[in-house]
Order: sequence, then structure tokens, then C-alpha cells
Amino acid sequence: MIPRKQKRIIQNRLEHFPAVVLLGPRQCGKTTLAKTLGGAYFDIENPADQQKLDLQWDTIINEESLVILDEAQCLPELFVRLRVAIDQDRKRNGRFLLLGSVSPALMTQVSESLAGRMAIVELSPLILPELKESQIDALWFYGGYPDGGVLDTETYPQWPESYIRTLTMRDLPQWGWPAKPQTTQQLLSMLAAAHAQSWNASRIASSMGLSFQTINNYMDFLDGTFLFRRLQPFHANIRKRMVKSPKLYIRDTGLLHSLMGVRDFDHLMTQPWIGASWEGFVIEQTLSTLAVLDRTCKYFYMRTSDQKEADLILDFAGEIWAAEIKLTSNPSTGDMAGLRKTADIIGASRRILVCRTSKPIDGGDTLVTNLPAWLKTLAL
Repeated sequence: MIPRKQKRIIQNRLEHFPAVVLLGPRQCGKTTLAKTLGGAYFDIENPADQQKLDLQWDTIINEESLVILDEAQCLPELFVRLRVAIDQDRKRNGRFLLLGSVSPALMTQVSESLAGRMAIVELSPLILPELKESQIDALWFYGGYPDGGVLDTETYPQWPESYIRTLTMRDLPQWGWPAKPQTTQQLLSMLAAAHAQSWNASRIASSMGLSFQTINNYMDFLDGTFLFRRLQPFHANIRKRMVKSPKLYIRDTGLLHSLMGVRDFDHLMTQPWIGASWEGFVIEQTLSTLAVLDRTCKYFYMRTSDQKEADLILDFAGEIWAAEIKLTSNPSTGDMAGLRKTADIIGASRRILVCRTSKPIDGGDTLVTNLPAWLKTLAL
């Protein structure tokens, strides 16, 4: 079993809060990680566990051990009982760990019942700091889901295809998704084709024969399943016109490659959109690594009307870093020059070019680096 970096964060939050909510996509490893913390485990999707929890509630909550409640959003009435239990002994921390796969459904219950009583931690699929650096290309191509992905490459493409089929036919409808499975599959395919592009609901709506508002509502729902990320544009008081639409990414590139029909790594090398795949991979590895480092920052992208751009902007409480992502082992002086111009526009203190170079160059406020070295830099 791969040790997960977020375990330390969860343990820290349990020391300071009565409850911790662990969020993440289906099968990213939440249950496995939770069970390493010990305590009593209950799968709320299992009727037998629901019944046991109900009948033995007073005994369970008064024990000293941690109580783990998996897929807690499936039992809405549970949250009122949790609030009452916590309020009866507010000074006692580390009592409940709630796991959930659907952020809006779970967070509605949390905000209404557990506000001020819990901390939130997000778990992604496996990231490079949890693996060997030599696995970088396998992680990029196959993705980070522990049951398939980089740990079981022989199951590609069957595992991601099954994952998407289960999501389409079972999980999304159970979570309140209104569309038919055929519509869902068509939408997912179109979203994969729009990976790393500016979000354009009207274009997708027109192609599917649906309304602009319906597509936006669908996307809001999918954001909450942790499968997609809409990276928001950076806003700055400058004289240039800036792109205001978010950029869309599929968080796990293994799912992206499956949806796009890519057969193997060599086939990926021939795709015209391979740079977009690499861009999304680097962004997700960066943001997930910052999460396990417990570093708080705001993140954006930026593009002006005259094509000055930065793929990722990190704002550490006013200290701004601007990063450009290139799929090349030999970046040109022009690549760095363009990044400098963009960074100067927004007053960035560091300029980072993340590529596949074997010889990173650290020039103080300017860094040309590869992904493993970049992720290590974030910890400094």
C-alpha cells in the first residue's frame, strides 16, 4: 500500500476539530487511507452498517475511538445527530471522520449542521511525491487512481472505461444527476475534447442541442465530483484586455486519455493535443502537492487579448509566482522571454518554466525546471 501524504494533515486536523471531512473522487483511496487511522468504520451505503449505527448510536459515539463514516452524504439525517453529539462535548476533538465523493451534496449538509465543528481535507488520486520519480510518465499516461492507473497499468483502458461507465450509469444518477446516461457519455467526451481550453458553454450546448444554462448547471455539478477543474482567470488592474473565461481540465489524465481513445503512450505521442494533456497534468500535480504540503494559496491562469499568458499563477498571500508549462526537453529563449513579459505585467516575484529538461536552471527569481524538481521546490 502506498503511504498517502494527506494522512499527516488529517491527523493534525483531528487534533484540533471534533470532525474532519475528507473529500475526493470515487476510488481515489479515501477509504483505504481512513482505515489506517484506526477506529470504527461504517459504510453508509451499506444498509447493515446504517442499521448498526442507528441501533448502537449512543454506545458508538461515547467510545474513545475515531468513528469513520464513509459516503456520509447518503444519510442526510446523520448530520443533525452528529451536531448534537459534538455539542454535548465540544472540547473533545478527533471524534468523527466523514468521507464523501460529492462536494455539493456533502457540503450542504456540513454547512447547515457542522459549521464551526469540522475541518475539510481534500484527497486526490496518487501524485508524484507519493511515487518514484521514474514513474512520472506512467502517472501522466495512466493516471493516479490506486485501483488502476499507475499501479496497475495492465488494466488500461478497461479500468478507466469501467470507471466512467459506473459513474455514468450508477453514481451520477444516485447523486441526483438529471441527464440520461447517453447524454452524460456524450457530454464527457466533449469535455475531454475541450481539455485545457477556455470554457465555452454555448459551443457545447449548441453541439448537444441543449441550452447554455443546462450545460453550465451540468458543469457545476461535475465540478463537485472532483473529476473536473475550472481554473479561474487572474484579475489585475492593467491596461490590457484579459480573457475572463475559466479554463477546463479533466483532473486525472488517465481518464482524459481513455475518453479520447488513446491506446498507449506511443499513441499519445502522436496526438496534436498532447501539450494540453501535459499542461493539465502539471497543474494538477502542482495544486495537489501544495495541498499535501498544507500550503495555502490562490491559483489562476492568465491570458491577455494580445496573447501574453501564464498557464498557472500562484498567489501566496500577495507573493505571486507565474508559471508556464511546455512539453519540451529543450525550452527556447523565446519561451522564457514570453513568460517574463507576462510576469512583469502582473508583478510576479518568480517566473517558472516547467518542462522536461534534465538540467534545471535556478536563476533566483527565474527557474527553468522539470516536474519532479518543481514539486520539490514547492516544499522549500
